[in-house]
Amino acid sequence: MKVVRVIIVVAVGLVIQMALARYAVGGRWAFDLVLVAVVYAALVWGPVAGMWAGTVGGLAQDALSGDVVGIGGLAKTVTGFAAGVAGTQFIVARAPGRVAMVAVVTVVHRLLVVALLALVDQRWSDVSWLAMLVETSLNCLAGLVAFQATEMWPGAVRQTRERRRSSLSKRRW
Repeated sequence: MKVVRVIIVVAVGLVIQMALARYAVGGRWAFDLVLVAVVYAALVWGPVAGMWAGTVGGLAQDALSGDVVGIGGLAKTVTGFAAGVAGTQFIVARAPGRVAMVAVVTVVHRLLVVALLALVDQRWSDVSWLAMLVETSLNCLAGLVAFQATEMWPGAVRQTRERRRSSLSKRRW
């Protein structure tokens, strides 16, 4: 059951990422919703789920983006596992901890991608710190929305059911 949930979370992140891809800045995405989905899976279901989410999401994103296949997959696998391990060691049950985790993972992921591309292409590319700051900020915002929405979801469903029940009980003669 956990595998299905991980795949759904990654698929939702990937679909939203691809739907918003036309708003890319300079041909590059200014955010990485698949990475947010990987961090979500890692913090909710643990390091192994984070690792699998990173592998599946990263390889799918690599295949769809036209970049070197495997670079993003490896970087997301490592960061997903690390986020899951950190989530078990530190208290990240509240929004500030989760947003901080998304921020750290975003920076580490970007630096891993740059390092892996340097190994593959045999040349070191520049790191745009401004682009990394924008990506980190947008990922943190997306992570905050995702975590808050999933926390509010069960309460909203319960309230809707209670309203339906109370309206049905009032209709009885």
